[in-house]
Amino acid sequence: MASNKDKHQDETAIDRMNSHLTDAGSRVAENKKIILWAVGIILVVAAFVLSYLFIYKNPHVEKAFEAYNGIETQNLNDSTAAQMYMDVADQYNGDAAGKLAALSAGETLYNQGRYEEAAQYLKKFSSGDSVLEANALVLTGDCYVNLENYDEAISYYQKAIRKAENNPQIVPRVLLKEANVYDAQGNYGKALECYQEIKNNYPQFQLGNGMDMEAYIARELARMGNPAL
Repeated sequence: MASNKDKHQDETAIDRMNSHLTDAGSRVAENKKIILWAVGIILVVAAFVLSYLFIYKNPHVEKAFEAYNGIETQNLNDSTAAQMYMDVADQYNGDAAGKLAALSAGETLYNQGRYEEAAQYLKKFSSGDSVLEANALVLTGDCYVNLENYDEAISYYQKAIRKAENNPQIVPRVLLKEANVYDAQGNYGKALECYQEIKNNYPQFQLGNGMDMEAYIARELARMGNPAL
């Protein structure tokens, strides 16, 4: 049985890695903001506009987009924006603009620490864009991590991995998040599987903290009482 000192060292290592992964994830999010949350959403909006407005000429859909775009063009604080996005998502539930509003509501609620509400609105989002859907699923998983509902978090991370379809920027990042959750549960064998999958299938992925997958694999093996590969 591990001593209290060893347990404390493990927890400290997990905390450091989680902190670094959060920072790395933030940098990825910032670097990809234009692609994922701006350009991606603009493209999705454009697709919806073309298909609904120009083909079907649906006044209801046009009104929904006007409501959504009205929020986007205002400089609102998070609390006000979240409520307005929720209102549009609820009023136009199932419509294209309603889904986009649900995504924006989920992101804004998450930033406020309102994780339960954020998860519920993120679940309302869907689109034909696998990158956007995968990132929405990842954020839903993050909500459940913060709620300490680890089984649900893992479920959404796995959904994100399937939706991402081997995307080399998304999948290894999600596998790292999944491994962190397994570590928090003491399920080192499953964490090891995540690290090995990154090593085998995404060898170019770099976390940026000076460690490679071999170090993480060795750590999990040591925790399992098998320090050698």
